[in-house]
Amino acid sequence: MSEMTTLGCWQALEAHHATHGDMRISQLFDADHERADRMFLSHKGLSLDYSKNRANQETMRLLHVFARARKLESWRSRMVEGEAINTTENRAVLHLALRDREGQLVTNKAVRNEVSSELARMKDFVTKVLRGHWCGQNDRPIRHVVNIGIGGSHLGPLAAYEALAPTCGTGLSVHFVSNMDAHDIDAVLRRVEPDTTLFVIASKSFTTAETMANAKRAREFLTQKLGPDADLRRHFVAISGDAERAAAFGIDPDTLFSMWDWVGGRYSVWSAIGLSLALGIGWQNFERLLDGGHAMDMHFVNEPAERNIPVIMGLLGLWNVNFLGARTQAILPYDQRLDRFIDHLQQLDMESNGKRVNREGALVNYATGPVVWGRAGTNGQHAFYQLIHQGTRLVPADFIAILKPDHDAQDQHRHVLANVLAQTKALMQGRSEGAARALMLENGVAKDRAAWLAPHRSFPGNIPTNTLFLDRLDPFHFGQLLALYEHKVFVQGILWNINSFDQWGVELGKELSTSIYEELGGSGGKRKEDASISHLVSIIRKALTEDE
Repeated sequence: MSEMTTLGCWQALEAHHATHGDMRISQLFDADHERADRMFLSHKGLSLDYSKNRANQETMRLLHVFARARKLESWRSRMVEGEAINTTENRAVLHLALRDREGQLVTNKAVRNEVSSELARMKDFVTKVLRGHWCGQNDRPIRHVVNIGIGGSHLGPLAAYEALAPTCGTGLSVHFVSNMDAHDIDAVLRRVEPDTTLFVIASKSFTTAETMANAKRAREFLTQKLGPDADLRRHFVAISGDAERAAAFGIDPDTLFSMWDWVGGRYSVWSAIGLSLALGIGWQNFERLLDGGHAMDMHFVNEPAERNIPVIMGLLGLWNVNFLGARTQAILPYDQRLDRFIDHLQQLDMESNGKRVNREGALVNYATGPVVWGRAGTNGQHAFYQLIHQGTRLVPADFIAILKPDHDAQDQHRHVLANVLAQTKALMQGRSEGAARALMLENGVAKDRAAWLAPHRSFPGNIPTNTLFLDRLDPFHFGQLLALYEHKVFVQGILWNINSFDQWGVELGKELSTSIYEELGGSGGKRKEDASISHLVSIIRKALTEDE
C-alpha cells in the first residue's frame, strides 16, 4: 500500500480540508478584493483565471509544499534531460524535443539531430504534395489524405486538424480512420477518388490490429480501382518504428517516417505522426504549432511554481480529486472547432493517469486520474450541464474561450463569451431556496406554489472552475493549449507518484481478443473460454454463418 498519505504535507492538506473544505468561493472573493488579479496568469496570448476554485492562499501554499515534497522540479529536470522516467518500459520521455527546434531545453544532441532530420524530411514531402510534385496514379495531384491510425496516432492529429483547418486549410481534404469496424473506413472510401488519394499509415509497431486491418482494406480498394499493376507507393506513406514490417507491406523506405520509443503515442502529434495534419494545414502552420508547444514548454520549465500555469492546474486538480472528492473533470471549450480536442484530452489524461499502482508497484490508497469528458459549448448547456449544476456529484470544469473569432458574426461571439462568464458565475454563485422563492414571488407566482417550487429551482453552486482564454485559435495558441494539458497531466502523475507514460491497461483486452477471434472463425482458440464467453461465441457464430 502506498505510503504517500502518511506524509506530513498530505496530512496538512487533510487537516486544512477538514476546517476549510466547505469554503464558499463567493465568500473568498468578498474577503479578498485582490483575488481576481492575483489568481490570473497569462503567457503569450494564453490566460488562466483560477480564482473560482475552492482554494484560498493557505490552500495554495500547502499544495506547493506538497509539490516540493514530491520533488516535482527534479522530475521535470529528469524528463528534460532524457532520463528513463518511464520505468516500466525503461524509456525516456522526450516529446519536448519534438518542438525544441533551437535546442533550448533538450541537451541530447543525438535526439535533437534525429528530430531535425525528420522534420526536414516531413517538410520536403509536404512541399512536394502541396505543390503537385507528388502525384498519384495517372499523374493526378493528391486531393485527399486519409490518416489511418488509432489512439495517439489518430486523436491528436484529428483534434488539431479540426481546430485549425477552417482557417489554415491547404485545399486538401484530410480524413481520419481509426475504428476496426469497417463502416469507418468504408464511409471514407466512398468519398475519395483512388488516383488522387494518399493514405498515411501511422503505427509504431506496424502491427496494431485496427490500423493494419484498415490499411489492408485501403490497399484492396486501390488495387480494385486502379488495377493490380498500380504503383501503390504513390498512394501509401507510413510512420513507424519497424522498417521491416513497413517494407513488407509495400512502403517505400524513402516515405517511411520515424517514430521513436521515447515518444508516447498520445504525445506524438508534434512528430511525423502529425504528417497528415501538416498536409492539411501547411508546413508553416505546422511549425507555428511546434512554436506554440515550445513556448509553453519554456514557461513550464522556467516559470516559478506559483506563476506556472500547468503546475497551478495540476495542483488544483489534485485538490479537487483527493480532497474535495471529485471523480470527473469536464472540459468545456466554447468554440465548435475544439469539440474533438476533448476526445484527445480524454486519452491524454485517462491513459496517462488512470493507474492503481504507484511507481514502486504498490497499490495506491487514494484516487488518481479523473474521468475526463465534455462537449463544446453552448451545445453542452442543453445536454449535461443540468447534472453539473444540480446533480449529486461534484464536477469541476475547465472553460476554454477564444477572445477573437475568425468570423464576422460579432454579436453571436459576444453571446458565446457571455455564456462562458455566466456559466462560471452560476456554478460559483448558485441560488439559494430563499432567493429562488423571492424571485418567483417577484414575478407573480403564488406564495404556496413558489414555496413548493423553490427546492427545484435552487442551485448549490460552489463548483470549482478554471477559465482559459486564447487570444485566437491559431496554430501557435493551439500548440500552447495542447502542451499545457500535457504538462498538467505530467504534474499530476508526479504528485500521485504514478507512471504517466505507460498504458498496460489497454493490453489485456487485446491479448484475449486473439483467441476469441479464432473461436469466432471456428478454428478454436488457444485457451479455454469461460462459460459466458463460450455461450456468446456460439450465438455470434450462428449469426455469422446462417446466411452462408
